[in-house]
Amino acid sequence: MSDPTSPHVLAEFVGSVICTRSSGAALTLSGAALDAPAERLVLTFLGVAPGEVPATLAAARVTAVGGQAYRLESPPEHWVIRARALHVHRDVQTAFFQALPPRRVPLVKRLFWRVVLRLAAHRGGLRLITAVRGR
Repeated sequence: MSDPTSPHVLAEFVGSVICTRSSGAALTLSGAALDAPAERLVLTFLGVAPGEVPATLAAARVTAVGGQAYRLESPPEHWVIRARALHVHRDVQTAFFQALPPRRVPLVKRLFWRVVLRLAAHRGGLRLITAVRGR
C-alpha cells in the first residue's frame, strides 16, 4: 500500500516551460506535456508563489507534497509553492481532431467549383463569370 504522505507527481513537462504571474493567480506554467508532447499543459496555482521562479524553465515537474503545498522541480533547482488551489488544463485539440474523420465535400459544391475553374481557364468564361458576379 502506498504512503499517503509521499509526493505525488501531478504533471511533467518536456522542453521549455513558460512561467507567468498575474494578480488573480500566483503562478501559471505552460508547456508541452511529457506523456503527450502534442498536447499543451497549463497549470495555474492560486496562492503565493516564490519570487525567485524564473520566466522559463526546462523539463519541469510538479508534485503534491501535502495539504496545499506543491514542489516545482527544474533540475538542478526546486521551489515550494503554497496554493489554495491548483487548476490543471490539457489542450486535447490535436488528438480530438485526429480522431474525427474529415468531412466529405458535398457533390454539388464539387461540381460547382469544377465548372467555375474550367470557365476561368478561358477568356470567354472569365467574361461570363465577371458578368454574373457584377450583376
